[in-house]
Amino acid sequence: MKRLVLGVQYDGSGWHGWQTQPSGETIQDVLEGALFQFCGVTVDTVCAGRTDAGVHGLEQIVHFDTNLARAPYSWVNGVNAFLPETIAIQWAKELILDEGSQDNFHARFSARARTYHYVLSNSKIRSPMWSGRAGWVFRPLDVTRMREAVAYLLGEHDFSAFRASGCQAKTPVKQMYDIRIRQQGELIVFTLKASAFLHHMVRNIVGSLIFVGAGKREPSWIADVLASKDRSIAAPTFMPDGLYLAKIDYEEKWGLPQMASSDLPGFLSLL
Repeated sequence: MKRLVLGVQYDGSGWHGWQTQPSGETIQDVLEGALFQFCGVTVDTVCAGRTDAGVHGLEQIVHFDTNLARAPYSWVNGVNAFLPETIAIQWAKELILDEGSQDNFHARFSARARTYHYVLSNSKIRSPMWSGRAGWVFRPLDVTRMREAVAYLLGEHDFSAFRASGCQAKTPVKQMYDIRIRQQGELIVFTLKASAFLHHMVRNIVGSLIFVGAGKREPSWIADVLASKDRSIAAPTFMPDGLYLAKIDYEEKWGLPQMASSDLPGFLSLL
């Protein structure tokens, strides 16, 4: 028995998120269906982090156990043949599985950090070209003010104020390693890296930073929101369209052929 690890990329538009649902219209349902067609047996997958409806994955990490012997390129090309255009495996890595051991690779529990991008179109008129791929704000945003506000979020904090009511995480305390805000023309890209993220945490933080950028709140308001631990104090949850799960960090010993954590979606590579 071996543990197969996959790097999966997907356009979340039109899908009902990652986690399996009775409708079958989720990334997990479609991926497991393709694996069944390729392997001829039922495959149960585990992912690094479940994404919501409309959220994209640049490099979602998935693992499953199998006794089938296939070359990595066969897993990639073979399974992709059964996947729709909006979902594709980018790479495959076979790891030894020591059954009964606590030291096996696990897509979720072996993760050391997560990185998300949020892509925002800041223009007076919405562009159909960014539909489903970027959030949109028509009011001018001051990036300098938003960068000032970011400083209050760095470090270890209780992020309850940015946590969805249905969040199932055991603790709201997370370590925020870095937040960067880049701008080119009418596009603004927020990049957040943390030990882990709560449900809707990125979208709630981005929504609150937009309040600051639009002049509705002062940068120091972010510190007040964080200290309150009260979700009702922060801005409303922002739209999912521009959210991309970018990178999951693991120890080098696993030898996963991942892309760099700073990599942006191909159409934003010039930023």
